Amino acid sequence: MTVSPTKNDSKNAGPWLVLLLAGAFEVGYALSVGGSEGFTVLGWSISAFVFFLLTLFCLSVALKAIDVGIGYAVWAGIGAVGAALLGPVFFHESLTQVRAVWLAVIIGGVVWLKLADSPKLEAQKATAESGATPAPEWSP
Repeated sequence: MTVSPTKNDSKNAGPWLVLLLAGAFEVGYALSVGGSEGFTVLGWSISAFVFFLLTLFCLSVALKAIDVGIGYAVWAGIGAVGAALLGPVFFHESLTQVRAVWLAVIIGGVVWLKLADSPKLEAQKATAESGATPAPEWSP
């Protein structure tokens, strides 16, 4: 006997991958804006414009299936952490221990938000609200 994936399983993976891509483009946008020096450096300015369009497109696609509050928080968290970690690489910024601790808090929050949106947790929540006894999980 094979247990087929729920409708939520297949629906959830794609939007989350697109959201991760949007976060990566957000990092590119933030770094490009930093390098553009107030949009006075043409190459960085063009890069910022392209990353801006890509990040907004991917974010809008992802938010078709992910709650706006969750999706936006994850997207912003990826952008903030990515820019903070790569800023020292590209722009000789400093990454102190205190900043690293708070970046770890952001990463933990993003992971927690993703886990809170998992299909398994949603199924448990629905079962608890209906008062029904959950079916035991079975694996071959």
